[in-house]
Amino acid sequence: MATVLLALAVISTGLYAGMMLIFLTGIMPALARLTDGEFVVAMRRINEEVPRGLFLLLFLAEVAFPVAALAVPVDDRSDTQWWLLLAGLICVVVNHLVTVAGNIPLNNALASSGAASGAATPDSAVRAAFEGRWNRFHAVRTVFAVGGFALIVSASLS
Repeated sequence: MATVLLALAVISTGLYAGMMLIFLTGIMPALARLTDGEFVVAMRRINEEVPRGLFLLLFLAEVAFPVAALAVPVDDRSDTQWWLLLAGLICVVVNHLVTVAGNIPLNNALASSGAASGAATPDSAVRAAFEGRWNRFHAVRTVFAVGGFALIVSASLS
């Protein structure tokens, strides 16, 4: 059971880290090339679609499986493996905290700004208030997601 939970921790953190990385390296640079109006509409649509079924499951699994892997007693687990797994869990929890405290409030502000809410805020101002801050939070959470994945993979190999 412990081996299965550790494998699921590797898989879930890897998938989540990969998604974070593709947003950082591909999706956001592509969106940066759009006009202000196109950018605002695209990010609103992304923020409507992403936090649904599979993403939500992965978002929760990224924390749940490392917790479960740590909680299951293992006779032959080394101290190194335990500490690597704990460090990986801490990284994914920090990723979640950044998401909840940084990115989600910005997503909510974007959803309620500008034309979507009937306000007269121009798309350029909406984008200026959103894009740079969102990208900085996203870069931080991506580092923690990738770091958590690397640590959990290391735990599975030790």
